[in-house]
Amino acid sequence: MGWIAWAIPLGAEAVVDKGTPRIGTDAKAAALIDVESGRLLYSKAGDTPMRIASLTKIMTAIVAIEHGKLSDKVKTSKRAFAKEGSSIYLKLGEEMSLQNMLYGLMLRSGNDAATAIAEHVGGSEEGFVHLMNEKARMLGLTNSQFMNPHGLDQEGHYSSANDLAKLTAYALHNPTFKAIVKTPVKTAPNPNDEWEYKWNNKNKMLHMYEGADGVKTGYTKMALRCLVSSATRNGQQLAAVTINDRNDWVDHSKMLDWGFANYPLVEIAHKGQPINGYPLAVGRTVRYPFAAGEKEELRSKLILIPQNSAYYTLGERGTIEWYVGDNKIGSTMVYEPAGVRMSVPERDTATWSDASAADSFQPWAHTFGGALKRVLSALFGGMEGA
Repeated sequence: MGWIAWAIPLGAEAVVDKGTPRIGTDAKAAALIDVESGRLLYSKAGDTPMRIASLTKIMTAIVAIEHGKLSDKVKTSKRAFAKEGSSIYLKLGEEMSLQNMLYGLMLRSGNDAATAIAEHVGGSEEGFVHLMNEKARMLGLTNSQFMNPHGLDQEGHYSSANDLAKLTAYALHNPTFKAIVKTPVKTAPNPNDEWEYKWNNKNKMLHMYEGADGVKTGYTKMALRCLVSSATRNGQQLAAVTINDRNDWVDHSKMLDWGFANYPLVEIAHKGQPINGYPLAVGRTVRYPFAAGEKEELRSKLILIPQNSAYYTLGERGTIEWYVGDNKIGSTMVYEPAGVRMSVPERDTATWSDASAADSFQPWAHTFGGALKRVLSALFGGMEGA
């Protein structure tokens, strides 16, 4: 069913909720995001466009995965073979599967791999860069522009900490990307020698931090040290971003610890959960990372589709939206369980729950259903089951 919409605006400076302990980093820019919900938990100069070095390859990888075929053989051109900077030392004319080349791209930050991948998937490096910028536009990365697939310093090539956090959260929902970036060591066939390629992941967080499972290092003389890391604990995955941070390994450990301690992921509703007093069920499981005191502000809104609409005929019934204060934190479709038919007036409805702070986290169907009964009763004059 997809995943939760972005909940918190991505433009604030040093975003920390009231009542949450403060945190700082040595980075020029930083961000921390909950991967499942897309909630930005922390941001420092998060919307400032900056050079990002090989963090660029996060976009390169996800675009290649989505547009390419992993079993394809990618041929190393003169342009790729001669690419300066970090390399997996591909030979001129060498062929390697796209899947293995993506491991070389992400574990060893191969600029030769980035160029070969771009030429193969995009038809040319320029064609692939166009796909990168189109993906940035689709994801709402308003402070990003890509000029190449590898991240070597180039005028007009930039992103921001918030944009990279959002991109990483998106990419980590792709199982291929997720598997690649958490791999400590990868071997691949080498057609030029008797021994296989062996790539050790440059991301030290995989060994330094409990639960670490990604993502990418970066460095150029102008961008300086850049890092995106991710980690999973108790079923919650966070991703941290720092740009120009001389103390990045320590800062990332500190940011991740802070996020797990102060924003635990809580289930709001689970897939198939019935809505009491109404012949509908929740379309997917929804979880959200709440700061202290936020759960008491949770509200739910039901929006129904008229029975005479084309969407209703196609099987849609409506949507539930959740809000903390005025911020929409997520939504899901609602559906009719098998054998149940709707029997409501043919009109749109938008209803808010009025669960109090004391009962807002009782079992969800009870909380939402009780409020919904009261609202529907007022709207529809005592409909059966309301």
